[in-house]
Amino acid sequence: MHNSLRNLTAAAAFVILAGAALAQSSDWYKNREDRYRDEHWRGRIFSEIREDLDHVHTSVFAGHDEYRIVRTKEELNEMQNDLAAHRYNQAKLDEVIGNLQRVVADNRMTARDRDVLNDDLHRLRDYREHHENWGR
Repeated sequence: MHNSLRNLTAAAAFVILAGAALAQSSDWYKNREDRYRDEHWRGRIFSEIREDLDHVHTSVFAGHDEYRIVRTKEELNEMQNDLAAHRYNQAKLDEVIGNLQRVVADNRMTARDRDVLNDDLHRLRDYREHHENWGR
């Protein structure tokens, strides 16, 4: 009887924590939609994508996969600094796009997180095509 009560208590705690995690995750997606609602994100494109990677990183990555995502986030930081200084580096942008494509293709993640990162890839490609008029 004592073990059954302990198991029931543990199961109830798990359900409560899982529900809280799901609600928090749902809030993150809503906040992401809000971040991209207007055009202000364009000046922070690389920081915004890094935030998306941070979210996915905390929920999915470990081991060898972690190196790829950490490196991609470092490159996004460099790209954000270049954007702020009005510098454009096509080779570095292509490397970021390639790394992010591998993150999306080669890792387990939820369909929703994969959609987020694919949306980010679309934004990076759009920036590559229209970088000269990006902030205007």
